[in-house]
Amino acid sequence: MPIAVDIDVMLAKRKMSVGELAERVGITPANLAVLKNGRAKAVRFSTLAALCEVLECQPGDLLRWEAGQDGEAAGG
Repeated sequence: MPIAVDIDVMLAKRKMSVGELAERVGITPANLAVLKNGRAKAVRFSTLAALCEVLECQPGDLLRWEAGQDGEAAGG
C-alpha cells in the first residue's frame, strides 16, 4: 500500500500509549493496531478527525503517500 501511517511517530511525540489513544478516540486497541500497522484498507473521516483532535495534529501528520510502493506508478 503506498499510504504510510505514522501514528507511532505522533504517539511518541505526545508520550501517549496505544491504549490511551484508543480509549480517547473511541475505538478498540485492536482496530487502532490494524490502522497504525498499515493493514487497514480504509479509515473513516470521523476516526481520522478524532485521531487528529486527540493527538493535536493534522491528517498529513498521520498519513503520507510513498511513491513506488506495491507496484503503484505515479501519474497514472
